Amino acid sequence: MMRYGAIFGFIAICLMSLPASASAQALHLIGPPLFDKYCTTCHKYTGAAKGTPDAYAIWKMTTESIYAAVTKGPAHASLTGPTDDEKRFIAEYLGGRVAIGAQSPDAKLMPNQCQSNPPINDLTSSPSWNGWGNDPTNARFQTAAGAGLSAGDVPNLKLKWAFGFPGTRQMYGQPTVAAGRVFIGVDSGAVYSLDAATGCVHWSFQSEAGVRNAISVGPIKGQGSAKFALYFGDLRGNVYAVDAQTGKQLWKIRADDHPAARITGAPALYQDRLYVPVSSSEERDGGLEVAYPCCTFRGSVVALNADTGRQIWKTYTIPEQPKPTRKTSKGMQLYGPAGGSVWNSPTLDPAHHALYVGTGGSYSTEVPKTTDAVMAFDMDTGKILWAMQDTAGDSYLSGCGNAQDKPENCPDEEGPDYDFGASPILRTFPNGSRILVAGQKSGTVWAHDPDHEGVLVWKYQMGDKPTFGMFVWGAVADDQSAYFGMRTGGVTALDWATGKQRWIAQTDPVGPGLPRSMTSALSEIPGAIFSGGSDGMLRAFSTEDGKRIWQFNMLQDFQTVNGLPAKGGAMSAPGPTIAGGMVFAGSGYYTGTKNSSGNVLLVFGPSGKQ
Repeated sequence: MMRYGAIFGFIAICLMSLPASASAQALHLIGPPLFDKYCTTCHKYTGAAKGTPDAYAIWKMTTESIYAAVTKGPAHASLTGPTDDEKRFIAEYLGGRVAIGAQSPDAKLMPNQCQSNPPINDLTSSPSWNGWGNDPTNARFQTAAGAGLSAGDVPNLKLKWAFGFPGTRQMYGQPTVAAGRVFIGVDSGAVYSLDAATGCVHWSFQSEAGVRNAISVGPIKGQGSAKFALYFGDLRGNVYAVDAQTGKQLWKIRADDHPAARITGAPALYQDRLYVPVSSSEERDGGLEVAYPCCTFRGSVVALNADTGRQIWKTYTIPEQPKPTRKTSKGMQLYGPAGGSVWNSPTLDPAHHALYVGTGGSYSTEVPKTTDAVMAFDMDTGKILWAMQDTAGDSYLSGCGNAQDKPENCPDEEGPDYDFGASPILRTFPNGSRILVAGQKSGTVWAHDPDHEGVLVWKYQMGDKPTFGMFVWGAVADDQSAYFGMRTGGVTALDWATGKQRWIAQTDPVGPGLPRSMTSALSEIPGAIFSGGSDGMLRAFSTEDGKRIWQFNMLQDFQTVNGLPAKGGAMSAPGPTIAGGMVFAGSGYYTGTKNSSGNVLLVFGPSGKQ
């Protein structure tokens, strides 16, 4: 009834090659067209028969309830076509959790329970890496005191302990270290509190959907005995505050009512406010589902009261509301403008009452000037202070690249997909001048002046021309340089003041057929940069000249402190975190088609040190 062409050819290959433990990325590619093919005949987005839930209603159901309905529900008794695996893929895609048939993620079932749960009274009593960037500027830099490691210690790093996550297919959460504990979320929706020294487990919390962002820890008031809370979002657009001591939910709100809304970037906590970036899956759904009325989502930043979850303000990256544009030959209404997702954690500038984000591209033929842009918002009111678009005309949906078979809801002119995935980094020079540096997926680094409406200060292009996916999830910065991981493998260092390249360190893949990409977020201590790769290698480089000083192959099985079989894999989005003499790395997330997934947290420390 519909045209699928190359999309379903690709899906057929994936289904033949992927086991029940298919990666989360594969589910994202497989789920939308499967739902389109088997479900939208009855469960239409608009005009569903009376008594039949429309597609939007199904989006609000849990993974378990969708799977039960499609496998056991009387309305689907005569359903033919989808295999058992395909039914599971549909349920997990719509429900936002990889949970069907998985082991229970409940920490209470684990054998390595911590013998005590000392009160958390002070977040500053031990070294920490709190949130995505470890400070409001998103520099991803750890001081010598906080790291407890010198560059000279790095070559002696050894694996200290490993923790395996049940029911987890891919590790796309970043570890947060605070108060002697590790807090991390996984794709099953579970959030864990572990002892940072030993890996014993204090508690787990179950979110409604997968948790892929870094967690921020901070004080909370007016919530009974709770003193400190974890703040994070999930893949259904929910935002949570959870008691750091007990794992009890304190509040939960939905940042955006759009069914495709999700929280990809980490909410940023400052004093009593939580600043939440909102992204979506509509870029994928709109291109892979022919029956989808594309597109109506607009990215936004939402400011919440950290004590209660009450919304203080919400500002869309695209001020104009989507309006009907044209209809497809099947009568499906299309809309625009749409897009401008915020994939990154906001960069905070309290002294100037501003926050900064990078935005994604457009989902519709119309391309607003706030897409593929660096934007500034007033922290107090949410007013847009300025927006500087660095790539114009970038309208993109997944699955629209095949000219012969692309759905009619694809943009008229498809753009290059040059979103800003990484958080901007704010830098202040000794003379008081400031720049805001943002790496784009094109491999272009843009330096804007935040104090003069984002005027361009300098620009650096990696390679001869823009290249898709060159810089993605995060740079690091110190007083001298900003450093970027590259899709082609390796790291490059740029001078802060001029944007000129200081050095480049290129790497070779560890084996035939393995990718070279090093686009995951970097992390830095004085003298050393840590980078996880899609080839499964965790590496450290000297900041002086880019020389590799340490590496560890994560593509292996590990014995874990909780007795669960676990394996490592790629690192393609979150970066390692460093605190208190230890390096913490969630291993096993790959964003391409190669199944290099994993379910383990690896913790390293120098040999000879306890």
